[in-house]
Amino acid sequence: MPVKSALYVVATPIGNLNDISLRALEVLQSVDIIAAEHVQNSKHLLSHHGISTRLMTLHQHNEAVIAHQISKDLADGKSVALISDAGTPAISDPGAILVQHIRKLGFPVIPIPGANAAVCAFSAAGFINPHFLFYGFLPSKSGLRQRVLKTLAGLPYTLVFYEAPHRIQESLNDIMIVLGAQREITIARELTKLFETIHQCTLEKAVEWVKNDPNQQKGEFVLLVSGATPAEKTDISEQALNTLRLLLTELPLKQAVKLTAEISGENKKALYQRALSMKP
Repeated sequence: MPVKSALYVVATPIGNLNDISLRALEVLQSVDIIAAEHVQNSKHLLSHHGISTRLMTLHQHNEAVIAHQISKDLADGKSVALISDAGTPAISDPGAILVQHIRKLGFPVIPIPGANAAVCAFSAAGFINPHFLFYGFLPSKSGLRQRVLKTLAGLPYTLVFYEAPHRIQESLNDIMIVLGAQREITIARELTKLFETIHQCTLEKAVEWVKNDPNQQKGEFVLLVSGATPAEKTDISEQALNTLRLLLTELPLKQAVKLTAEISGENKKALYQRALSMKP
């Protein structure tokens, strides 16, 4: 039996309906209410497992309002389960506002672990570096997306992004422009589903691979990009930076970088990354 007046945060499959824990099924069967991101999507999963618990809708546009309703249900002694369309709620999905509200009121919040697309992709990528930064979805507009990427360019951790099919080509191109053509990337598409694809290559080759195959432009994506190398993090002398700044005011970026490297002897790749962050 579920704990009374408790909110359960329940992970559900990201594709294959059998990727759900016995504990999650028990909770979803026995709670009084299930708060779901999209009721129709969740009905498919629940009916597959013979679960008929009452559903309510909780999405990004009504989360604050529904959080107050759920708090009233918990105060009445009811138990509630939160699920998203796929994976773990409140991670690039609605739920964080609800969890924060319920915790502030003092009701128990009980996580029921399970599928997560980022961890699933990382486990199959074979990156030796055990450290990663989960960013989630990058901004939808190219200019802002590149500005965000510049803040991440020098980090030594594997960078993990989610992306939608209608933005995958533009996002890959921006990632290559900012992080460099030779960074390694793992593209994990449609994980646990019929057309699951896990492809590894350089960013330069990834842009062409997706562009040339319309089938690789469909579905939901996890992108894992290797972290910056020591050469990319090399400290640059203040004198070289001043030279670079001056040249950038008069010359195209690549030419300014080339001349600065020749004058200062600094690492050309490191100068290029720094120039990207300087250029307006």
